[in-house]
Amino acid sequence: MTTATRPAPTAESRVLARYLTAAVGARLADEGARVAIVLLALERTGRADLGGLLVAALMIPHVAAAPLAGTAADTVRRRKPLYATAFTAYAAALAAAAALIGRSTAAAAASLIIAGCLSPLLLGGLSSLLSELTPATLSRAFSLDATTYGLAGILGPALAAVVAGATGAAWSLIALGGCVTIGALFFLTLPLAARPPVAGRRRRPPALGGLTVMVRRRRLGAMTVASALSQLGFGALPLAAAAVAIHTDRPALTGLIMSVTAAGGLLGSLLCLRIRAVHRHPERALLLCTIGMAVPFLLTAAAPAGWLLLALFGVAGLFSSPVTVALFTIRDRESPPDHRTQVFTLGAGIKVTAAAAGAAAGGLMTAHGPTALLLAVGASQLLAATAGAALLPRRPQRPPQSE
Repeated sequence: MTTATRPAPTAESRVLARYLTAAVGARLADEGARVAIVLLALERTGRADLGGLLVAALMIPHVAAAPLAGTAADTVRRRKPLYATAFTAYAAALAAAAALIGRSTAAAAASLIIAGCLSPLLLGGLSSLLSELTPATLSRAFSLDATTYGLAGILGPALAAVVAGATGAAWSLIALGGCVTIGALFFLTLPLAARPPVAGRRRRPPALGGLTVMVRRRRLGAMTVASALSQLGFGALPLAAAAVAIHTDRPALTGLIMSVTAAGGLLGSLLCLRIRAVHRHPERALLLCTIGMAVPFLLTAAAPAGWLLLALFGVAGLFSSPVTVALFTIRDRESPPDHRTQVFTLGAGIKVTAAAAGAAAGGLMTAHGPTALLLAVGASQLLAATAGAALLPRRPQRPPQSE
């Protein structure tokens, strides 16, 4: 695309504002649903383990469905109907789960599996569109896109808890579905043009094309491995926060720790608007900030449960956002145009699945207390940075070409 055909920066700002509203609606629901599902399972059955199984039904399909979702988005000429259908079906699946949890576990799990299969388009799939929607201000767009995850991490669980307390947990799922619907309406206003028709039979990208790109593009593959190992630790973070709260006999500390971490992430995303090195040297920024996350997590293992503990969690969250922004930049630079969405959706799916695995591992470690959990969370960041640095090629690669 030539400079002459790009939207003016002011026009791009308006487009970005609508995009961010759509993204917040979807991602807020994704974060909040995990809390609402557990609360509804407890409300109707008194079984926290059922809530955990249903949350797994929502999260685990991400990585399996990501290649298919990405292939569809990379292939269809008109992407608006595809994404709008994903928004709408996700909202409908949450509403169905609200009616079925506690009444038919199999049907509730099926509805959440459907939602989990749609999630990759609403997470990484949306981010993959920014290079087309905001080409002149892409670095700024990626930084602001990262803030949507911070906002979702703060507001999603809070909304689920507040609505559940006021009207019941079923209504919290319905309210989150309403957020997704609002996001769909804003998405439909985006200037996402149909792809031009292709002469002859259009070649369909292979379903695992995104994985092939990650293997061949070693920079992308190395940073994907690093982000997945990092998310193993982050997946266990809620359990570590709960262990700290139990150990100090302060139940409210769990939510406070997670909110402070998310707030730190939000601040980090805003700082990325000013820190150009994150965009100019994304691999270096990702590895250094991953190490930066390890330090406060390891220090929390010895910190008293006071303001210092909360400050350390906030610092860890602060470092997490440059990691996300750098990863978006790497995906954008290393992805061939006809596999771009596959790379973004698969990358997001791998991170979500790694976080789910981390949560499962954290659950097995809860008997060892908060210190062991916090050390494990910090160690996973060091492991991620080490693995990423070891896999990163030393010589620059040629720019990726459309395959």
